[in-house]
Amino acid sequence: MIILHIKDFGDIKIELDRKNAPISANNFASLVSQGFYDGLTFHRVIKGFMIQGGDPNGNGTGGPGYSIKGEFRANGVKNNLSHKRGVLSMARSQMFNSAGSQFFICDADDTFLDGQYAAFGKVIEGMDVVDKIASVDKNHADKPYKPVIIEKAEAIDEEIQPIEKM
Repeated sequence: MIILHIKDFGDIKIELDRKNAPISANNFASLVSQGFYDGLTFHRVIKGFMIQGGDPNGNGTGGPGYSIKGEFRANGVKNNLSHKRGVLSMARSQMFNSAGSQFFICDADDTFLDGQYAAFGKVIEGMDVVDKIASVDKNHADKPYKPVIIEKAEAIDEEIQPIEKM
């Protein structure tokens, strides 16, 4: 289990899906265990769609310095986890194998993303926190006016394997 402690909002508890997206799930757990996400923000929030975080630059351009394989149908990988409300998925650029650390949590059923993005977990507790984050005031680029900060991310009983980098 992964717990994201969000300053002034509460906790989001996540169960990783290592069956459908083992590379993405392991990458996320590894970054959490290294403290990578501590102090980072949710830099993009769109109510009725998703909240996105995990960028060390805070603007959608950053990552961990490497990328991983995109685990979704359009990239030749069978992934049966649908982008329903509460599902965690890897953000990426137009290039299929460009995901690194940025992730998003669906705050609605976003099944049109199925087969195009690597869903790799789901919120098991704390959707009220996701909904509060999705509702914050933001600018024209969907960036919250007041930073939404991941104070700490914890990996609890998660086995960490070496990351399969591209």
